[in-house]
Amino acid sequence: MAESTSSNDSCPPAGTSGAAALPAAAGGGPISHAIFRVARTHRMIAGHLLRRVGLHPGQELVMMQLWELGPQRQIDLVRLLDSDAATMTRTVRRLEHAGFVRRSPCADDKRASRIEATAASQALRKEVEQLWRQLEDATVGDTTDDEQAAALRTLEDIERRLTDAAARLGS
Repeated sequence: MAESTSSNDSCPPAGTSGAAALPAAAGGGPISHAIFRVARTHRMIAGHLLRRVGLHPGQELVMMQLWELGPQRQIDLVRLLDSDAATMTRTVRRLEHAGFVRRSPCADDKRASRIEATAASQALRKEVEQLWRQLEDATVGDTTDDEQAAALRTLEDIERRLTDAAARLGS
């Protein structure tokens, strides 16, 4: 049987605009759709920058906490980063395999793990700080200080409302 060459069977052309069009199904949530797109793009850029130093998005946040606060119990990292135990276990295992953290039993609770940044990770710190500045520059571009402050206030308000909604849902 021959393939149809009718124009009705052809693939539609891809959109040409820079921003993704709002699908009709998302029409009731244009801000939520924009947040999803921004978060996805931000994470993609972060991943690209972090690959240069052998990290994946999220791992740098664990390292930042360890650099700032010193050794932490794994459960405390879960709480600090609003993560879940399984994700943190995988993250710590990968960081340990890369030589950036050392895991040891807690002295007062042998069931708990104490996570500590290694000397190798200390050399990584300056690079991560530089990459984080690059990510911030990509994010804010040439916006003014006032525009950045207003955006930060808006994002904090959105986070607070979403945190309250998650608590009501039992998340």
